[in-house]
Amino acid sequence: MERIGQIYPLDQAPHFIGYWGVDKEVEAWIRSIPTASAVPVKHIAIAAAYGITNRDRADAWVEITGDCLILGREAFGRVPLYWMRQDKTIWFASQLQLLLPLQRNTVSIPAVYGYSCFSYVPNPLTPVEGIFTIPAGTEQVWQGQDESLQPRSVRLNQWQEADELITDETLAVSELKRLLKKSIDIKTTDLSSSEPIGVLLSGGLDSSVVAALLVQAGLKVRGYTLDFGDAVNSEVPYAEQVAHHLNIPLVKVDASAKRVKQALISTVKALDLPFGDGVTVPLYLLCQAASQDVQVIFNGEGGDQLFAGWTNKPLIASGVYRSLQPESNSPLDEFTEAYLRTFHRLWGYESQVYLPAIYDQIRSLQPADWLQDALDPTHTTDLLQRLRRATLMLKGAQNIHPRATAIGWAHGLQVRSPFCDRDLADWTFRLSGALTLQGSCEKYILKRAVEDWLPEEIVWREKRGMGVPLTLRCFNNWWSSLGDWLNPAKLRAEGLLKPDIAEQIVAGRLGAHIQGRRIGETLWLLMMWELWRSEVLGSEAVKPSWDHPFWMPKAIWSYRRRWQE
Repeated sequence: MERIGQIYPLDQAPHFIGYWGVDKEVEAWIRSIPTASAVPVKHIAIAAAYGITNRDRADAWVEITGDCLILGREAFGRVPLYWMRQDKTIWFASQLQLLLPLQRNTVSIPAVYGYSCFSYVPNPLTPVEGIFTIPAGTEQVWQGQDESLQPRSVRLNQWQEADELITDETLAVSELKRLLKKSIDIKTTDLSSSEPIGVLLSGGLDSSVVAALLVQAGLKVRGYTLDFGDAVNSEVPYAEQVAHHLNIPLVKVDASAKRVKQALISTVKALDLPFGDGVTVPLYLLCQAASQDVQVIFNGEGGDQLFAGWTNKPLIASGVYRSLQPESNSPLDEFTEAYLRTFHRLWGYESQVYLPAIYDQIRSLQPADWLQDALDPTHTTDLLQRLRRATLMLKGAQNIHPRATAIGWAHGLQVRSPFCDRDLADWTFRLSGALTLQGSCEKYILKRAVEDWLPEEIVWREKRGMGVPLTLRCFNNWWSSLGDWLNPAKLRAEGLLKPDIAEQIVAGRLGAHIQGRRIGETLWLLMMWELWRSEVLGSEAVKPSWDHPFWMPKAIWSYRRRWQE
């Protein structure tokens, strides 16, 4: 059987689309994608920091050898890779949007449900039926002899606990400093000391460590930080303190409600997939500003996943409690559910969120199934190691890293993440739990290793998340826009969500946990899905209805609500 492999690099590198199979007539489809020209090749590799390159540096790759097709991704998940089957042909691309012209696009119900639980679509699903993503850290292999074109999945690596753990704090500090500097050396080897580079500087520990390492490497560093203006807990003073300590310029980027709203559509298109976290548009604005000065941008993404930076103490306490309660049923399921709750999304509210027909379809789905591989205890006996493995595979590889790469690429930036280093990551699984979480102090060993590089207040202060004031902005700046983004007529036409979902959320009637800041986060989650569906998938425009409260001033709505109650 003759097998044909073609790859189509696009003018706007580093994206590509290609096919492998026996049906030559599918070549006609590619003409509907502007700027594509056919280039038959044996392999292609793509990296977040370097564009199209060789496999040694690759985050994702395609190899065509005789009657075999291999699609693979590196474990950190920085670069996505998609595929779909069309008769006897496998299409693959570095962007979901490149595959959309090739088929009739129908929303995947399991994918939208997964998105509502996690704020990202869980791998290997995509929001479109029939299009899939290669999970991070795996290869999918198609053999020509298999007429069904079913792939074989190969796990390339497992994040797993080492047999012997490091307990000596002095040794751990020394080795960690060496590994951090080694990672920076690798990621700066092609950079000139005379050309400026950027660092996304939040004022938190991870980005501050990266900035300090870049300065130590003798590079010309510029910092970029977000100024929300109306944020209750601004991080700007901390970013300013770090910049002053390192003697680097700091650019404060306006992330006001008006600027975020202006950049919404551009961000949704740049992300390619729907991502429901409130930081996405501010990060788009940050990269937009940085692209005016630099071509390479560094970030601190990955530090939380490596050093247990998210608050794990409640889950650890829960695990210890269950270990003392042997009569507890299905401890793995209970632990998985506890982890699922850390996403703080719409799991548990399905009957209130979805229309009855959709609810019937998702009732048999278990979101815990999308977590089981990451939470598999056979690879890590220590509870904290297990949680770190999960955050690497879930919140990191499926959410944080791919969206950071997509946003950077949208502005022509090379995105480099020093904490995404395999040697460094493997080393962290040699650490004893006490060196990672000491008492109530998270990321203890990282703080000890860098305490002479940065101000004490930066190193030892408690972590605070990026303060995107979503609820405040929804109730004030974006009140009337909610009636457009989540318009009941639009939701009725799409047939997924209950038409009055936005009203239920702002009134605090959706559920006990959807209060305060969760109101804004939930509205944002749903709004980003709707914008993705209209702007990327291209859903048909619908005449808006007025059966919602957002057409009236918010003050009048509040008064009316109090009167009715």
